[in-house]
Amino acid sequence: QLTSYLAARAPEKLLTVEDAQLLYGNGTAPNISGISTSGSTAFAAGAFADTITAANQFDVLTVAINQLALVNYRPDYIMLNPTDFNKILLLKATTNEYLQEQAYMGLQPQFLGIPVVINTAVTAGTYLVGNFAMGTQLWVRENLSLEFFREDGTNVRDGFVTVRLVERIALTNYAPLAIVKGVFSTDIAAIGV
Repeated sequence: QLTSYLAARAPEKLLTVEDAQLLYGNGTAPNISGISTSGSTAFAAGAFADTITAANQFDVLTVAINQLALVNYRPDYIMLNPTDFNKILLLKATTNEYLQEQAYMGLQPQFLGIPVVINTAVTAGTYLVGNFAMGTQLWVRENLSLEFFREDGTNVRDGFVTVRLVERIALTNYAPLAIVKGVFSTDIAAIGV
């Protein structure tokens, strides 16, 4: 029963930690150098600075897409926290109709035809928009493995078993200009009138 329980639950916990590392790892061993830390470029309002009336989160994503287009990248994903995704879905016009009625196309949510990845590892209030295929690459050196040890420390004497869940990965950040990161509140202020 314990093996079945751990095999079902432990990988999910490890992958949650892995997601946080891939996004925000600081690069100091044993941490990965994450996408937000060294594999992306900060949002820049550019020609849209102080030009958009009643700017909102969707406007910020559109300007970020433009920022990528200016350096010849087409985004393949938008990464959002579930709260931010749902805030965008709930945006309404002054006449009370939803602005993002076309957010879903099939099972994968999309904005402007770009798939949206909803992940709790993305800090609420922040986002990533980018061509992740060109900007970064994940390397899996050893797949996920679950191991049990009776010989660790005082396990034999105390009747304990040590459980170790291991996966060896690396992340290469090739093109920081291919991924735009930002903070919605700051970026809304930058483009709003």
